[in-house]
Amino acid sequence: MAEEIDLTELVRRHQASVWRYLRFLGCPEALADDLTQETFLKLLEHPPEQRSRSQTSAWLRTVARNHYLMALRRNSKLESVGNIDELDAAWESAEGDDEGERYRLALRECLKTLAGRARRAIDLQYSSAASRADIARSLGMDPEGAKTLLRRAREHLRQCIEKRLRP
Repeated sequence: MAEEIDLTELVRRHQASVWRYLRFLGCPEALADDLTQETFLKLLEHPPEQRSRSQTSAWLRTVARNHYLMALRRNSKLESVGNIDELDAAWESAEGDDEGERYRLALRECLKTLAGRARRAIDLQYSSAASRADIARSLGMDPEGAKTLLRRAREHLRQCIEKRLRP
C-alpha cells in the first residue's frame, strides 16, 4: 500500500513559497492570497502521488501559474506577465533545492550591515507593516525622506545579497 500523503504538512511546507512565487510573477498581493488558496484546493481535490519536495514544489508552482494566467485572461491583462517562462526559470534558479533558504540566509546577514535609521525603517516596514507616513513620524523625517531612506536601504540589501550569492 502506498504511503499516505500528509496534506496539512504539504500546505505548511509550501504555502509561503507558492505565495512568493505568485508575487514574483507580478501577481497583486490580494490576488496572490486567493490564488494560493486555489492552488491548495486543487491539491486537496487531486492529491499528487508521493513525490520529492522539489517535485511537489514544481507541481504547485505549475498549478499556481496556471491559476494566475487564467485570472489574467479573465481580466484581459495577459500583457503584464512578460515572458513567464523566463520568470519561471529565474525562480527555479534562485529557489534551488533549498527553497530559497540561501537567499534568506544572505538577507539575514545583509540586514546586520544596515545601521541606524535604515535598519529601523526596514524593520518598521517589513516586520511591523508600518506605512511610509508612520515610518517618517517614527524616525522624525518627512515622508519623502523616508521613501528615499527605504529605497537606499533596499538597494544596499539587494547589492549585498547579490555579492554574497556570486559563485
